[in-house]
Amino acid sequence: MAETKDPLLIKRYASRRLYNTETSDYVTLEDIAGFIAEGREVQIVDLKSGDDLTRQYLLQIIAEHESRGESVLPVDVLTDLVRSYTTQAQSVVPQFLAASFEMLREGQSKVMENMSTIPNPMAQMPGFDALQAQQQAFMKAMMAGWPTGGEEGGETPTSGSGGGQKDEELDEIRKQLAALQKKLSGM
Repeated sequence: MAETKDPLLIKRYASRRLYNTETSDYVTLEDIAGFIAEGREVQIVDLKSGDDLTRQYLLQIIAEHESRGESVLPVDVLTDLVRSYTTQAQSVVPQFLAASFEMLREGQSKVMENMSTIPNPMAQMPGFDALQAQQQAFMKAMMAGWPTGGEEGGETPTSGSGGGQKDEELDEIRKQLAALQKKLSGM
């Protein structure tokens, strides 16, 4: 989805259904979260009254993600936020949070910019190729005794022992090691 300067206008009907004015279709909270993740600004307004409901729906999206175990906000931060609604700190907290997130965004964009301008900064280091070869050999040696999910006849250490959960855990470790090896190979 192309980024635009104007926020995506979502209208809430009396039936509480949310209507995307750009695509002329109904959307869910997950759709709205997806638009935001793609970098779009979103504005949600009540069709009848014209009230801006954006804050209410953004908080609802956050609450749903937190309730599913996708915790981003530690309990102490949530506690401090609740406390800020009942104290004099209420006026300072929004400015502090906005400045903190802006610094985070700037830091992330600088890191990404630096990574894109230098194809592989580690490749410039003397002996990098030898180090990479050693890492690949080490990973191959580590994984040599472990069958992958696609090999037939391979027996995992817990096969036949009723250790289904252990098999799943080993498969997950294998996947993580393979992903790590792929990352190292790409460096």
